[in-house]
Amino acid sequence: MPLKELSPSQFGLFLEQARIPEHSVQFMAAMSGGRPLLQDSYLFLHADDWLLAVGYPMHPDNNDHCPESFDQALRKVRNYTKAHNCWAISPKLPKRLRPHRVNRDVYYTLHASHAVPNRLSRLADQASSLLSVEIGRTFTAGHRRLWAEFTSRTALPPNVHELYVRTEQVLPQCPDLYLLNAWDKHGNLAACLLLDTAPRAFLSYLLGAHSRQHYTPYASDLLFREMIRLAREHGKEYLHLGLAVNPGIRRFKTKWGAIPGIAYEMAEWKESADLKDDLDELMRTLAQMPRVHMTKTQLFLPLPSQRTFRMIWELEKNGRTSWICGTAHFFCCSFENSLRKLLNKADTVIFEGPLDQDSLDCIAKIGRTPDADSSRLIETMTEEEIAKLDRMVCGPRGFWARLLNMEDPNPLDVRQYLSDMRHWMAFFSLWTHFLRRHDWKHSVDLEAWRLAKETGKNILPMETIDEQIATLESIPVERIVRFFRQCEHWKGFIRKNRCAYLKGNLEAMMGTSVEFPSRTDMVINRRDELFLERMLPHLETGRCAVFVGSAHMFNLRDMLAQAGFSVRKLRKI
Repeated sequence: MPLKELSPSQFGLFLEQARIPEHSVQFMAAMSGGRPLLQDSYLFLHADDWLLAVGYPMHPDNNDHCPESFDQALRKVRNYTKAHNCWAISPKLPKRLRPHRVNRDVYYTLHASHAVPNRLSRLADQASSLLSVEIGRTFTAGHRRLWAEFTSRTALPPNVHELYVRTEQVLPQCPDLYLLNAWDKHGNLAACLLLDTAPRAFLSYLLGAHSRQHYTPYASDLLFREMIRLAREHGKEYLHLGLAVNPGIRRFKTKWGAIPGIAYEMAEWKESADLKDDLDELMRTLAQMPRVHMTKTQLFLPLPSQRTFRMIWELEKNGRTSWICGTAHFFCCSFENSLRKLLNKADTVIFEGPLDQDSLDCIAKIGRTPDADSSRLIETMTEEEIAKLDRMVCGPRGFWARLLNMEDPNPLDVRQYLSDMRHWMAFFSLWTHFLRRHDWKHSVDLEAWRLAKETGKNILPMETIDEQIATLESIPVERIVRFFRQCEHWKGFIRKNRCAYLKGNLEAMMGTSVEFPSRTDMVINRRDELFLERMLPHLETGRCAVFVGSAHMFNLRDMLAQAGFSVRKLRKI
């Protein structure tokens, strides 16, 4: 069968024969951002330099999987796409991909006619007296809070974690996706399931989350029972409950009667580039080099790139106006001109914590002097992972790197940072070094603090150094390690972050910040309440400008509105 690019009109054929959730083509295309391709009854998704191969054949007469036939199809598609970053899922991986296996699991299914166990039905009835169930397609602020809370406390595989990150963006593109919600009597989202009804034979349970902050006993059981009812209502033969993921999720599925079915293996690897690919990459690099005539003054005294600041909200209450800004602690552009205009209107300027040099030095000193029994990141990483991280943080080295002036003149000793510093200090040090190599040398917080000091404003921190250190210490080691292990995606991460931030698009930043190590319940949600309490008197006085990390704005917008403020997003200052 020749390689074929699928059009939306052909997605229906896949849905008729779908065997696994990944056969829902429209969902997979929207979630991955790739183009769907068909080769020898296998589905592939491709974009830029990556390729995802779904090794479960589609043709109804070809349900017996042959790993080597899948590998042949994979080689054909890879030769066509020239993709370097590759992923494959399959019941059994081809021999050459087994050394690259990163996950092994099994899909669980539940027949739609299976009787709901009496004990679970009683628990669901108990929850139904406290919750109202709704099926919808709108991803609200409550969903964003629940997703952030759940992912911050739950260790998830990177591919599953990405599903949570992209849910809000994918929903409008897939008319067969639904959110099954359980709301408590105070309007809080206690639990939610993401469902896909597109496959003909089954309903897919894609994601689920329950809240501990707004906990209601057996909320998940109530939604699970409702999901079974919906599958029957839609005429589905069975429910596809996805992978086990971890023992807790597996137990939850099997207690309802779910049984293991098709095997699942996942591989992640890089295809080596051939000489033509190397030459193409060299030509692209040369084509991107600047061709701008510069004067000597411009050459030796470069000015930072000035951009318009758009991540700002105007707050009004009782005729008094203040402003709150979502900052980027590290960024590639300066917003000095915009920030000067804002600060000309303000008398008081508030930051998350103290930003004077003595305070920053104090925090750095604590980070460089860990307790004897504190965790060291190097203990949780393999030699291969450390080497990969070193290459990403410090860039290329060696003769050709020096010849092309690409070698970092002041590389960090990555191993020393992982060994001798507190986990959060090692993380921020290595991350900021990577950013500086890519010309991310600015900070909205520090730039605003410097301008506020220059213009004699009343500068106030909302936290003490001790409070900030406690917050940094709360960042889970495993989140930092997971972020380090995905360092090959950092360039794409900062590219998406830059685009969203410059547009002032807070919602688009959800997908670039939720996976960030410091986006946890302790770092974000709990501090939001503290920030609101400490900024409120100054906001009510008026002529106050507050600068907080952009991730805090997801909650603070609603919290400020509930406090009686009119909250209006400004297009620019």
